[in-house]
Amino acid sequence: MPDAILQDLRYALRSLRTSPGFSAVAILSLALGIGANTAIFSLIDSVILKTLPVPHPEQLVQVVMRQSPVFTNPIWEQVRGRQDVFSGVFAIGNAQFNLASGGEARYAHGNYASGQFFDTLGLHALIGRTFTKADDQRGCPGTAVLSYGFWQREYGGRADVAGKNISLDSHPFEILGVLTPGFTGVDVGKEQDVYVPICSEKILRGDNSALDRRSWWWLRVIGRPAPGVAPAQAETRLRALAPQIFDATLPTNWKPDMQDDYRKRTFDVQLAANGLSALRRQYQQALSVLMGIVGVVLLIACANVANLLLARSAARQKEIAIRIALGSRRGRLIRQLMTESMLLAIAGAALGILFADWGSHLLVRLLSAGESKVFLDLTIDFRVLAFTIAVAALTGLLFGLAPAWRGTRVDPQSALKANPRGVIEGSRFNLGKALVIAQVALSMVLVAGAVLMLTTLFKLETLNPGFAREHVLLASVRVPNNYSPARRIAAFTEMLQRLRALPGVQSASASNLTPISGTTWNELLHLDGYTARSEDDTLVYFNEVSDRFFQTLRTDLIAGRDFNSHDTPQSPRVAIVNQTAANRYFPGQNPIGKRYRVEDGNKLGDPVEIIGVVRDAKYNTLREQILPTAYVATSQDAEPGSGENFELRVAAGSPNTLISRVTSAIAEVSRDASLEFTTLALQVDESLTRERLLATLSGFFGALAMALAMIGLYGVMSFNVARRRNEIGIRMALGAEQSRVLGMVMREVVILIAIGLAAGLAATFTVTRFAESFLYGMKPNDPWALLTAAVALALVAGLAGYIPARRASLLDPMNAIREE
Repeated sequence: MPDAILQDLRYALRSLRTSPGFSAVAILSLALGIGANTAIFSLIDSVILKTLPVPHPEQLVQVVMRQSPVFTNPIWEQVRGRQDVFSGVFAIGNAQFNLASGGEARYAHGNYASGQFFDTLGLHALIGRTFTKADDQRGCPGTAVLSYGFWQREYGGRADVAGKNISLDSHPFEILGVLTPGFTGVDVGKEQDVYVPICSEKILRGDNSALDRRSWWWLRVIGRPAPGVAPAQAETRLRALAPQIFDATLPTNWKPDMQDDYRKRTFDVQLAANGLSALRRQYQQALSVLMGIVGVVLLIACANVANLLLARSAARQKEIAIRIALGSRRGRLIRQLMTESMLLAIAGAALGILFADWGSHLLVRLLSAGESKVFLDLTIDFRVLAFTIAVAALTGLLFGLAPAWRGTRVDPQSALKANPRGVIEGSRFNLGKALVIAQVALSMVLVAGAVLMLTTLFKLETLNPGFAREHVLLASVRVPNNYSPARRIAAFTEMLQRLRALPGVQSASASNLTPISGTTWNELLHLDGYTARSEDDTLVYFNEVSDRFFQTLRTDLIAGRDFNSHDTPQSPRVAIVNQTAANRYFPGQNPIGKRYRVEDGNKLGDPVEIIGVVRDAKYNTLREQILPTAYVATSQDAEPGSGENFELRVAAGSPNTLISRVTSAIAEVSRDASLEFTTLALQVDESLTRERLLATLSGFFGALAMALAMIGLYGVMSFNVARRRNEIGIRMALGAEQSRVLGMVMREVVILIAIGLAAGLAATFTVTRFAESFLYGMKPNDPWALLTAAVALALVAGLAGYIPARRASLLDPMNAIREE
């Protein structure tokens, strides 16, 4: 048997070498289909399936609350002190540390981590040591552990790094050690550079705010259950401890009903072998959609190759007939043909892996937006290899079995008497037509999906967000934490004055938040004369802005006045609201002069008077419904934070030309200040990363599907014309005009396309429902999108059918008749 298999392999290789054009087209089609599937699966593997590179990751669990996956530090300290079910448990919080001391910021990603972080995960130091529970105590000095990659990039792999200091947010931290290579953090999609103890948060912030506040949710908790303790047992024990823990950490300033709800909270335990990931939550559904898309592309490629094999088997009918006449069994011939199919599949898979490696890295670049770089381990592991092998084997069966079965159903006598084009049984050629119809139908689904995704992206990119995004430079400035509130006010005020005086600056302003930044601030309000209809009815989104903010962003002030120099910390509090807030809370009334108070736990803040109304603008995302928004004055903030955003509008050209002048102007006020630059247009653009990824890939795969369908239709119709050359020659010799022959062939083309489009539309109505959450401003079965897809596909397919039809109409009838 092995000798027979080797003989089949040698024969198949010789056979494929004698048809290089056929082999190249088939292998390339399969490589694109298999490679696309492998590329998407490698992303799914990296984001969803891979376990953390630590000892026994399957033992790790995450402790969460049903209301939230994050804890306050007081809750964490209670869990750490009371639990008795984990052999190790730790808390982590995300951080970003500025490595530069003044000037343009240079950030390192990192984690605040509790003392058992490294021991629980089983991580060790390559150089020096990691920190322990003893290093994570209130009042601790600043210490840090570096990742291997960061150590290589920043220190060139120097062995004497332990004991030296690293500057984090202008504070010296002693480097305790460097981790062994391979570990990049528990957050999939991020590469963490620096780890510092949670207790050092006081050093960086200047107070114990995050350590003591009972309503600051920023830590995630992961543990490794003790030997013999199952996750369900750990959950039961934590739930038993929950009443004591939540009673001990009760926020005393919350309203009574909120305190009652807080006391009823409990804990859940979830498996955490795959780590934690915001990227996973954001893209899991999108990756599933893409996996479905590339699966359809592979089916189209299989149909294409199956049609090629059907045509090839027809051309080889005499060869097969001779082998049957000489005594070859049909099963032996099927095995031979299937060997050729499997070789094509293997070659396609090998080339597809190269395509997948390039494609998966390209996808990661598409996922990375601006400074939000995505880091994924894309090394091919056993799952990716097993997936590719399985896809190759299944692909070989899908496109090879039917042609092999049909190709060996040959009547030797008829085949040996046939002309050079052989004899084609009607059922065999009908299979080719059925495959073309399937290709058109599947292509219709992909092209319709591509039109929907591209239209969604176009609608979002051309949407009027309520502000003018072009020609605006955003400068994020942070001064040292040791600046007093008065010094911060003076510094930010002078910075704004200097920026407004720069040549080329039309208008400049300051704000706490910039539009579409991914950061939100909201408060519950009590408004004059308004009764809340639900608990969140008076939830209003806020921003703190300077005068000329609306002028700089070109958001029209439609009533009242802007902030001015009379709005100081000592003057009555004022605010400007958007149209949505004015219409919701003061319908049919003039909101100017109305007042509101902010809920501060179980108390109410000072009254704030509304002095103006501005046009609606998007706040956090372009997709959102307009949110009720209030703007308060930076000039009335007596205790500003250490960071401020400045918006600078230029008349024309790139606002990036201002960067050097802005840097100099800020340095003249504070040489210790750190800066980070982007543009408002780029910030808005980066918020559409997921939409752009889906639109780009669905557009590419839709175009690929159309190309494959076009090749399939072209091949079938060319083969049909070649099979009917004698018939067409006789028709033309008897007086049939070229237009009649053209119409005869095109009629068949139109029927195939029409049936395929009808089937495709029916499938599209079902499939596009799963993509509804990705669409904006349109329904999944939008008639114009479907019509556009159908017309585009019909035109392309029609062109593919027209070429062989035109060739048939130009046939020389005498030459065709002589061929018989």
